[in-house]
Amino acid sequence: MASPLQLLLLLAFLAPSSSSAPAVIRMPRAGACAAPDPAVYDRPVIGIVTHPGDGASGRIDNGTSTSYIGASYVKFVEAGGARVIPLIYNEPEETILEKLSLVNGVLFTGGSVKKGLYFETIKKVFQYVLEKNDAGIHFPLFAQCLGFELVSMIVSEDNNILESFHASDQASTLQFPNYSSLKGSVFERFHPDLIKKLSTSCLVMQNHKYGISPKRLRENGALSSFFRILTTSPDENGEVYVSTVDAQKYPITCTQWHPEKAIFEWRKPMIPHSEDAVQVTQNFANYFISQARKSPNRPPADKVLDNLIYNYSPTFSGKTSKSFEEVYLFS
Repeated sequence: MASPLQLLLLLAFLAPSSSSAPAVIRMPRAGACAAPDPAVYDRPVIGIVTHPGDGASGRIDNGTSTSYIGASYVKFVEAGGARVIPLIYNEPEETILEKLSLVNGVLFTGGSVKKGLYFETIKKVFQYVLEKNDAGIHFPLFAQCLGFELVSMIVSEDNNILESFHASDQASTLQFPNYSSLKGSVFERFHPDLIKKLSTSCLVMQNHKYGISPKRLRENGALSSFFRILTTSPDENGEVYVSTVDAQKYPITCTQWHPEKAIFEWRKPMIPHSEDAVQVTQNFANYFISQARKSPNRPPADKVLDNLIYNYSPTFSGKTSKSFEEVYLFS
């Protein structure tokens, strides 16, 4: 069957001409581009807080002041259409605050450190997120794995709130205890078929020893009033923990699992890399950055360029790290 364009060209060729001059083919004129929505920022920047260490148990850089960001977190943000400014956790507070003024949202990564200067920095950045939103300035946060655990400790004001689970290096499902709670959440943009597959196929990567059970979250007044449970997952022993939440009054989403790994990490054979798993990652990245686009912050372009992670070079760590193909190091 001929395409519309082929039919148009055929009619032009067959149309009678009043002169010997060749017929002029006039293509339909496309409409003018719509003006961009001034409320939506299409050059968003995300701040990622660095984690102590080198991401390879000291095999790349064992300096006591070294910190890192797994390059997969950066790529995850870029996949959604944003750029990254590293928030180096052990820099002076005024420097971190200055960098926060240049971003449209923040990401807390996975890791292991739950105390000291790193935890104090996470608490200050989390408070910054709350204060911005309380002032009516949209400012999203995505916290995953350790990030979710630290946010739970901060919100509950209990550093012992976490429970032990056996979910290291485990691909898992996501169970949806209440489908009506998905309205307005990251999962609202998922196709129903993909939601179904998430509950029956192991499409997400878990790698944690701690978490919080639905029972403990619901029984803690501070946590239950702050979060709503979106998904749960079973560990290797069938013990159920909360795997995805979002805040009831803030643009904050937390996962116990790692959405970035399905596309960007290859060190472990249990990481799902199917097309469905990739789609889960892409949907999550798109949602997080769509929230950042709502930020009214319009930072000076020159200051953004001075602080972008592109001022640093990633280090290949695939032969030394069990977790990351590449890392950005800061010392």
